[in-house]
Amino acid sequence: MRLKSLLCGLALALTIPIAGAQQQLSISTGGTGGVYYPYGGGLAELINKYVDGYAAVAEVTGASVENMALIGRGDSDLALALADTVYQAYTGTGRFEGRAIEKTRALGSIYPNAVQIVTLASAGIASLQDLKGKRVSVGAPGSGTEVNAKALLEANGITYDDITVQRLNFNETADALRDGDIDAGFWSVGPPTSSILNLAVTRDIALVSLTDAEVAKAQEVEPVFAPYTLRAGMYDKVNAPVSTISIPNVLVVNADMAEELAYAITKVLFEKTAELIAIHPAANDTTVDFSLTSTPVPLHPGAIRYYEEIGATVPDRLKR
Repeated sequence: MRLKSLLCGLALALTIPIAGAQQQLSISTGGTGGVYYPYGGGLAELINKYVDGYAAVAEVTGASVENMALIGRGDSDLALALADTVYQAYTGTGRFEGRAIEKTRALGSIYPNAVQIVTLASAGIASLQDLKGKRVSVGAPGSGTEVNAKALLEANGITYDDITVQRLNFNETADALRDGDIDAGFWSVGPPTSSILNLAVTRDIALVSLTDAEVAKAQEVEPVFAPYTLRAGMYDKVNAPVSTISIPNVLVVNADMAEELAYAITKVLFEKTAELIAIHPAANDTTVDFSLTSTPVPLHPGAIRYYEEIGATVPDRLKR
């Protein structure tokens, strides 16, 4: 009888929620050498601090394309991804041809990525066309960097057949440049980024500047591209401004996320931004105005509720 009583008590205990138990949230980010990971880690800290009943953790991933697949499968709760990748996933185009993730919803756009084409000053690569015949890292497989690199190159008459393609993440690209294993590498990331900063400490780097015509051609094939100028001095010995393109980064969730949770995360994102800025300067661009003018897919109802609560006008294209 005593054993039976113990077993009954154990069964009862297993069915009663533990006081203070928190629901776990995963945030899909990117590699540790980019901005997604520290930004996602900062967002996790905000959720842990200010959203009752939830505990979040930033996960290292292959970035945008992989992150959208994780959201679509329900294997991640939140994800950071480039606007073009998010739009392709939502519409079933590009890398997501025939497999639309229709439950894609955004909490907002959080900061712009700049496409940064990095080489060594001694490599003799001064233009986009100089990449022909060279060994080039186009980003990690399944990353938004590769999506952007391929679009930019092809828009300007350069195919993968014209270069020796390497698919490396940010840290691997920096290491390969340092060791002379590649000639140039693409980063699509919020500047400045740690892997380029660290490379510039040990090697004299150069960034490839795009012409106005090259930017315009890129915009013709990818409307989410926008002109962007990397300021002089952002990286050691890069003493002149660099013209390039930028793409918004979007904080994405599944439409099935509870409205109250989506509202709470959106609220903390925009009302505790100073704490994110302390972690990475890219969060200086985390503003309601940037979000509502740059987000490419419908917002989650919980996010819409927050924006309208603070008096912002949500464009009709972001409602569904």
